[in-house]
Amino acid sequence: MIAKNHQISYRNVASKLYALLPKEIDSAIKSFHMILTSNGYHPTGSIFFSISDPKDEVMSVELFLPIDENYFSLPKEEEINFQSYFSVDNLLMVRVIDDFEVQFPVKYSELFEYLKNHQRIQKTPVFIQFKKTNSNQIYAEMSIGVV
Repeated sequence: MIAKNHQISYRNVASKLYALLPKEIDSAIKSFHMILTSNGYHPTGSIFFSISDPKDEVMSVELFLPIDENYFSLPKEEEINFQSYFSVDNLLMVRVIDDFEVQFPVKYSELFEYLKNHQRIQKTPVFIQFKKTNSNQIYAEMSIGVV
């Protein structure tokens, strides 16, 4: 099922852009989190990210992490950006409940098939947010902005 008019909104978001192989995303997430926490920043949520086409050999991935602080100062060479407000709306969203490796390509194709069948135009990269249910089951929301 595809949910329409989904929105992603956070305050005080640090982000960093990477060019990496799909298998390197876990180490990039750990590195990004470590840079922020070792410099005294306190995450208020989970890391989420945007990706270019996951079929690309080298993907463009932007990692985002909401933090408690409303100020931000890191050395320029860390290449981390800060936004007081982050909001993307008018998203189509699908949930991936389990078997992520198998289901991500299926759900990705589902989103783009919907775009094609409903004459919608992609306006954002694909966003992926991992979340937990009240019973601690992990799931993911995959979203794409459309016009």
